[in-house]
Amino acid sequence: MKNPNFYAIIIGTELLNGRREDQHFTYVNNALTKRGWTQKASFIIDDEPAFIEKIFSLVKDDPHSVLFCFGGIGSTPDDYTRQAAANIFDDGKLELHTEAAKCIISTLGENVDPLRLAMGYFPKQSDLLKNVINNIPGFSLENRFFFMPGFPSMSHPMVDEALNRYFPHGNAKFRRILKIAASEGTFLELMTQIPHTIEFSSLPHIDNHKKEVEISFASYHKEDVDHWIKRFIDECQERNISYEESK
Repeated sequence: MKNPNFYAIIIGTELLNGRREDQHFTYVNNALTKRGWTQKASFIIDDEPAFIEKIFSLVKDDPHSVLFCFGGIGSTPDDYTRQAAANIFDDGKLELHTEAAKCIISTLGENVDPLRLAMGYFPKQSDLLKNVINNIPGFSLENRFFFMPGFPSMSHPMVDEALNRYFPHGNAKFRRILKIAASEGTFLELMTQIPHTIEFSSLPHIDNHKKEVEISFASYHKEDVDHWIKRFIDECQERNISYEESK
């Protein structure tokens, strides 16, 4: 997959009601950035099976999607992720993964409660993600959909395992940033001409003393970025507006 779209789904009612704070978004962002990737989208969602499946379907519908999903693979009644993943990404059936069962038994003992052993029931085509904390694994499908516990100490090494194995180096975009001493409204007409193939953003900075806008251009094609930043520089020079290029 040349240019994957990375998604994070963070499942946990306790995050939405304020009982806990999310630690996954920033970690995934940083892990992707240092490898030359960026996130397409990130969702924090309720522990609701039907809604989880809707978000999974949205991700699946993107042929270039890569998913990191956190939470809901434990053994309590509110852990819906394994079944939801089977319903959307496989044939809807869960089966005991032989190697996952060995991992669970090695941690919890030969007489493990069947309800605890249920943590080893995964969609049929699953591969395992190593849990460096207690050896109870996460799982992946198609080498691009990764399902992990909600505990950061367990899941974050799994993120790195997946990225190092399948997506170690991104196709980093070429980016240039221009700071202009004017309001963004000054350049609206020119902005409308920028093609959708260019990643473009306009961030105004307003205080009581001056107006400034920071304009960013990014693309896999350097010549496209150079062309459009020159168009804005030419516009600034024609209007006698000061500007500087930022790193």
